[in-house]
Amino acid sequence: MPTNLSKASHLSNERQAQITKAVIDFYKSEFDEDLSEFRAAALVEFMLQKIGPSHYNQAIQDARKFMAEKLDDLGTEFYEPENL
Repeated sequence: MPTNLSKASHLSNERQAQITKAVIDFYKSEFDEDLSEFRAAALVEFMLQKIGPSHYNQAIQDARKFMAEKLDDLGTEFYEPENL
């Protein structure tokens, strides 16, 4: 089954900027050092490439499992016995 992994690592520019800012703030609070926006953005991109696909695939598996369970429930919740 072919997949489009670019979906896994695609973020809007606004969301990517928010995450980059969060990385800068985290680095400052945890390591008491400044991290440039350029380096923080590179780190975000690296993490998206390395972690994004597996995180995306796990989310798809979780959603599939959830939907399968709900479909199984339909048979018991809406089953009407037949009087023959």
